Amino acid sequence: MAELATVVVLKLRGKCNMSKGKNVLTTGEVAKICNVAPRTVSKWFDKGQLKGYRIPGSKDRRIPLNNLVRFMKTHDMPLTGLLIGKLRVLIVDSNKEDTSNLEQGLKEKGNYEVQSVSNTFETGMIAQRFVPHVLLINLLSEDIEAKQISKSIRSDRELQTVKIIAIVNPLNDSEASALLQKGFDAYVTKSSPVEEVIKTIEEATAIIY
Repeated sequence: MAELATVVVLKLRGKCNMSKGKNVLTTGEVAKICNVAPRTVSKWFDKGQLKGYRIPGSKDRRIPLNNLVRFMKTHDMPLTGLLIGKLRVLIVDSNKEDTSNLEQGLKEKGNYEVQSVSNTFETGMIAQRFVPHVLLINLLSEDIEAKQISKSIRSDRELQTVKIIAIVNPLNDSEASALLQKGFDAYVTKSSPVEEVIKTIEEATAIIY
């Protein structure tokens, strides 16, 4: 683990200027960011240098933003083509009072762009439009089907970089481990102050090269 001493951590809070609000880019968007021809990006992709995937049933390529940033750092390419913007958080909680307080705290103290939904059905629709970096799901809410939401997010290529953070009651070590094994990236407790929630969000969204 000695190499971790030289690791550079970048908080990528947002959007690239060629693809506002997106976590996954086309080869054309990547070409504009890197200031190269689209065919050059296609060659990087085809040679396995730039990781991504093809749209099923077509030849179109898609590059997750995380992979592009890693590629640019590896090849000492300037990140000037990337615009750092606000981190987007989607709160999923049926308790409107709690949601309102958390939303206000995240906006004021975290300077995040925040939206909220109160049920499972709304989550899918808003997530597609809002394209959050983080999903905060209250597992204690009876109207929220967290397992269904998590599965849907993880299976959507356009949302594959979203970090899912659970809101729970205090957990012991074994319970916390079991929760993370279910696909959650982190968790906070129902009583966690907003500063702790922000710290958890920052840690979950840190991109390590």
